[in-house]
Amino acid sequence: MTNVIQLNLTPRLTSQEARLGALLASFAQDRRTGDDVFWLKENAEVLNILESTGTQVSPNALSAHQGFYNAVERRLSFFPQYYRFLLSITLDLEDLGMPGDKGAQLVDWAVAQGLAQAELSDLQRMEARRLMARRNRDPLPDDSGLNDRVRAFINRSETFTLPNKKAAYELTHAVFYLSAYGRCDPLLDAGARTSLHYAGLLAYLDQNADLLAEICIALDFAGEPAPALWTNWLARETHLYVVTRDDHASLNDDYHEFLVCHWHQALRGGPIFNAAIAPGRMRFDRSELRAAPLREMSECLFAMQEARSGDWSRMRGVMQDQLTPEAMRIVASAAEDAQFEAFFHGFARVDLAPASAAGIRLGALA
Repeated sequence: MTNVIQLNLTPRLTSQEARLGALLASFAQDRRTGDDVFWLKENAEVLNILESTGTQVSPNALSAHQGFYNAVERRLSFFPQYYRFLLSITLDLEDLGMPGDKGAQLVDWAVAQGLAQAELSDLQRMEARRLMARRNRDPLPDDSGLNDRVRAFINRSETFTLPNKKAAYELTHAVFYLSAYGRCDPLLDAGARTSLHYAGLLAYLDQNADLLAEICIALDFAGEPAPALWTNWLARETHLYVVTRDDHASLNDDYHEFLVCHWHQALRGGPIFNAAIAPGRMRFDRSELRAAPLREMSECLFAMQEARSGDWSRMRGVMQDQLTPEAMRIVASAAEDAQFEAFFHGFARVDLAPASAAGIRLGALA
């Protein structure tokens, strides 16, 4: 019998200052070019996490973004459609310690150009308002109902009993903006808290660490403890990420999941980005040890048609017979949650009559 020992050949930086410097340099200089919109997205995300957690970042680490900061006015005037990314990066750099006051000037310019008025989504309007409020400007002074409309969306908890990742991410970001990323109480109603819990159950059943980490962060910002089942699983997953130093590595990776999982760990008191980070181009890969039961559950319920029930006590045995043992183990652990039965009733969709039964003539909808 042969013992195979896997060696991680990527040198690990031990100090936080060195890790942050290497991480920022990798995103700023090594993974993509500044002309790529995904460069804007990646850098806005990593800087936002550092700024919102109050992380101390050295001037040397921030220097990787000096070229961007020097030319940001030119970028904004030519790419105004990306103003939220550009403002976010600029404001975070300044608030992290980069010398300069361009952020206020860029916000003034964005307000004068009416860029927030071009947004179609209330969530994007809320992000624009939150960004510009950081320099004491409101781009939408006549829109007094924005927060109320967003709250109506997040208070509708039945939305979040069904798999809909777009809606779930909009839920978490609504809480991020309402709480100014944890700086104030978002004043969530009971419906919004239930929405977060239902979305978290879906994310756990899907073994989606990216979404579940965001939900746990949103719960933290709302002063609501996340279930230990979720946080313990996220802690395990966070430590299983593989960081590869490779100048030719594909960038179709799990970088965002890596970032938000480490963000969640930092909010729980751990050191920020405590991982095998090394200088140069890096890719981030999640653990392959995941068996997500969500699809199996949906397929089982769909196949049952009208015979399905929203009563978990009746459906548990059916699931036991239909799901793989590993999937059922995950479902059983989720089912210990006090809100699982109410969540499952919505997930089973027994109250949604088929279109034909509801008397809807589909041809008339065309």
